[in-house]
Amino acid sequence: MKKIKIISGEVQMEGELNDTETAIKIYNILPIEAKVKTWGEEIYFPIPVDMGLEKGVEVVNLGSLGYWPEGKCFCIFFGKTPISTDKEIRPASAVTIIGRLLGDPKEWKKVKDGEKIRIEKVN
Repeated sequence: MKKIKIISGEVQMEGELNDTETAIKIYNILPIEAKVKTWGEEIYFPIPVDMGLEKGVEVVNLGSLGYWPEGKCFCIFFGKTPISTDKEIRPASAVTIIGRLLGDPKEWKKVKDGEKIRIEKVN
């Protein structure tokens, strides 16, 4: 597992990336800066990585970090999206799980659409 730090506004949190090809490719191009988009309780933003779906899932866990191939986006799941059910967190379409947050996912509710976000390596 490779550790990362995600920073946006007043929220700073570590995460860890798994050993998928997608996660490794993302880790190798860090740091990344972008502007946040929100969709329900999901943050997503475009990154310069173009990968297909790798072990794609349509339901994710609270605190999952994902890569959404359709939009070439990094995703942070901290609660329900507009298409979630009572018991499930659902992305817009299938994502590759690339890691997880190492803190309280609900902290990301403080981050607003259009705010800057940065992901960097933790040594």
